[in-house]
Amino acid sequence: NFIDCVLSRKEPVAPVEIAHRSITVGHLGNIAMKLNQDLEWDPKKERFLGDDSANMMLTRPFRGEWDFTDF
Repeated sequence: NFIDCVLSRKEPVAPVEIAHRSITVGHLGNIAMKLNQDLEWDPKKERFLGDDSANMMLTRPFRGEWDFTDF
């Protein structure tokens, strides 16, 4: 019911934090498969421990003048 909540400003059925944590597992699995290696994840920092190549895969380049520091 995301679109309805955007329009009505009501809370969604599931909290946003739950959705974020749920999809994170899938993203981490995809990164581990692409790198073909085991990875160690710090859920508090939301970073891989000791693996810069995996951490680089957590974001993608922004278009135009957008920057991650804007958020």
